Amino acid sequence: MSLKKKFQFKDRLIKGIDPDGQFKISVVKTTDVVKTAQQNHNLSLLNTVLLGKTLTASMLLASELKGEERIQVRIEGSGPVGMLTAEANRVGEVRGYSANPSAELDYSHPDTTIGDGLGAGILTVTKTLYNEAEPRRSSIELVAGDINADVAHFMAQSEQILSGFLLDVSLNDDGSVKHAGGVLVQRLPEAEEEKVEQLQKTLTSLPPLSELFENDYYIDDIMEMATKPFSVKELDRQPVHFFCRCSPKRFKNALSMLGYEDLKEMEGESQEVVCNYCGTKMEISKEEIAEMAETAKAKLN
Repeated sequence: MSLKKKFQFKDRLIKGIDPDGQFKISVVKTTDVVKTAQQNHNLSLLNTVLLGKTLTASMLLASELKGEERIQVRIEGSGPVGMLTAEANRVGEVRGYSANPSAELDYSHPDTTIGDGLGAGILTVTKTLYNEAEPRRSSIELVAGDINADVAHFMAQSEQILSGFLLDVSLNDDGSVKHAGGVLVQRLPEAEEEKVEQLQKTLTSLPPLSELFENDYYIDDIMEMATKPFSVKELDRQPVHFFCRCSPKRFKNALSMLGYEDLKEMEGESQEVVCNYCGTKMEISKEEIAEMAETAKAKLN
């Protein structure tokens, strides 16, 4: 792919609305986002697909926020993956991780599905919003463990918004990420039942997103295809990228929250700290540890 084409087809999110106020739609391409997550965390194929869909879902949900408001999607299950966490904000920054990045399933059993990776569990969505002192948090039980159905169920139960989700992650023969993206269509309060049913039919008949990306369809084309036969007006578009705001200062601040006794035990050697979200490793020197211990000791007096 040429540099020009790579730029034209880079990860982005587009938002649109029906001029008659029947529905709104967000479409996102997250191929590079999921590639970065796979590489940063050395994800298994199972985790690449499940975390990739969770990252995509969080970015779609964040498209409803403002500025740097953020949303976190956390899924905890009884399956081998254990827990997935993804966080995104309205400016297109998304990050996430798996509790057990190497987890896989035994597909020799005919009844095994990708949902078994998470198993039975809970999906929790937390929103951090402007002018609200405490984050909003809502939880539901997982209905499928495939991310698509679970997030749609969350929207219907907790947000009371009928929504259609398409989330797709495809892999190359060598296990690397080929394409990733998603679509979110939400019914607006004044929507007519007949139009909602038509939208549902259109969405369910849409080819896999990875197939569309492979054939050079982009988010604009997919938005138009997903809303036929209705028109849609573009509201906004933005770049999307895997981005983590961890920093040396934040690592040190986290360590400094420990008590004096804990810091005293660390004295004499440096400490390696790893960011769960992006896998970045950083070393805190023994001198810095000693300084933190002295500060903590002073607070006791």
